[in-house]
Amino acid sequence: MGEIAAVFHWPLSELDALSIEELFDWRDRAVRIWNQMQGKEAEE
Repeated sequence: MGEIAAVFHWPLSELDALSIEELFDWRDRAVRIWNQMQGKEAEE
């Protein structure tokens, strides 16, 4: 959840409302965006 909060600046109350599947999906998105911002290649 830390990755999501750091990239998207969502409060814990918003994250608590997500299902585990949604959390994993948003975490993957956050990591991908973070890596793009840092100029890193996508990890496979």
